[in-house]
Amino acid sequence: MGERVKAQVDSGKYANASDYVRYLMRRDQEKLGLLRQALVEGEKSGTSSRQVKEIMEEAKSRLRDG
Repeated sequence: MGERVKAQVDSGKYANASDYVRYLMRRDQEKLGLLRQALVEGEKSGTSSRQVKEIMEEAKSRLRDG
């Protein structure tokens, strides 16, 4: 882990290890916020009439098609 931090600092993108760690923490908070938002939206959307298999097939199709 230390090697990864050092490599990021050595790349010049971050001034020091603390800057890189702060960046990672901000990114983690942003992802957590997006996940929470998605969960709330999902809960508000109600119950689906589709079967789990149908939902999974659609999701896989979306991933394949971009």
